[in-house]
Amino acid sequence: MIEAVLIFNLHGTPRLSKFYRHYSEQKQQQIIRQVYQIVAKRGEAVCNFIEAGDTILGDKSLKIIYRHYATLYIVFCVDSSESELAILDLIQVFVEILDKCFRNVCELDLIFHVDKVTCIRC
Repeated sequence: MIEAVLIFNLHGTPRLSKFYRHYSEQKQQQIIRQVYQIVAKRGEAVCNFIEAGDTILGDKSLKIIYRHYATLYIVFCVDSSESELAILDLIQVFVEILDKCFRNVCELDLIFHVDKVTCIRC
């Protein structure tokens, strides 16, 4: 099951976040910070799958799957029932759809067209 979808820039500023469980605003911000800290310090040549353990959402089977595109990180937090490769493919398809809608999507498109991006994400 997908637990959260997060998009943030290189500085950790969230550009889009969707949690599929209820968390307080403060807890959501804490999760975004923790995920950013984990993902941002990883090199380009390492695997895009991270076993997060219970450090993020309190779920020992949680995995972080991400892709880095230009100035954005697109991150899915999923449980152990999800296929890592399927989620990577889902991220790729999501980015391709954004590219078709915005012609070479960039961070500003996510900022100024939140309604369109939210509609695509659903």
